[in-house]
Amino acid sequence: MTPIFVLIIIALVVVVFAWYKRPIKKADLPANYKNILSEHVAFYRALDDKGKIRFEEKIKEFLGYIRITGVNTNVEDVDKLLVASSGVIPIFGFPEWRYYNLREVLLYPGPFNEISFLSGDTDRHVLGMVGDGAMQRIMILSKPALRNGFANVPGQGNTGIHEFVHLLDKEDGAVDGLPEALLKRQFTIPWLQLIAKNISAIKAGNSDINIYGSKNEAEFFAVASEYFFEEPEKFKQIHPELYNLMTEIFQQSPAHQNTQ
Repeated sequence: MTPIFVLIIIALVVVVFAWYKRPIKKADLPANYKNILSEHVAFYRALDDKGKIRFEEKIKEFLGYIRITGVNTNVEDVDKLLVASSGVIPIFGFPEWRYYNLREVLLYPGPFNEISFLSGDTDRHVLGMVGDGAMQRIMILSKPALRNGFANVPGQGNTGIHEFVHLLDKEDGAVDGLPEALLKRQFTIPWLQLIAKNISAIKAGNSDINIYGSKNEAEFFAVASEYFFEEPEKFKQIHPELYNLMTEIFQQSPAHQNTQ
């Protein structure tokens, strides 16, 4: 390797590092943002005052570098705050985390057909998806599904959190239910074993976890994460092993919320 080539590589590394570490301008929030978050986001309500302030700052940062665009629908303040909350909740235990693999969230007025973007599954009504290929770094969400996910209805599920967990899962290059960017190596085998055990229980009708989680490991991770964040006390009581391992993944324990 020639000295010039080495210098070029070093220069590229420096440029990339500087881009990743660049300061992000925080977005201005609507005057009533605290009321919106308190009304719609149970995770936010459970935080103490310091935790709420940190959550708000992460919302401002998120909206400072990720666009939210409506497709044949208006994007209201509540929609922006719910999208941002969906992204902030899973990474709340990681103060420096940014979604470098996302630049825009598209909101649709209802379920959409995946055929328009990626596949030939013409009958599928999709509520959310993480883009790939030509749609790289784009997430698509159904606006009604986004809002319904934060409607505080037990067992409702949360499409926004679901898709952002897929995005975290994708950070290591594959959406496979094994978030290597988050999970310490010593927990890899126990996590995979626990996934297999729980998928079998779902298929046998012996679990209260949404049946969609039995589709594959990636969907199990996303569905279990919805449950973990939306009903943490219940999840911990019924699925203590799973809860404890997911606190390792997300570096937070929503059943005992604190400012960390």
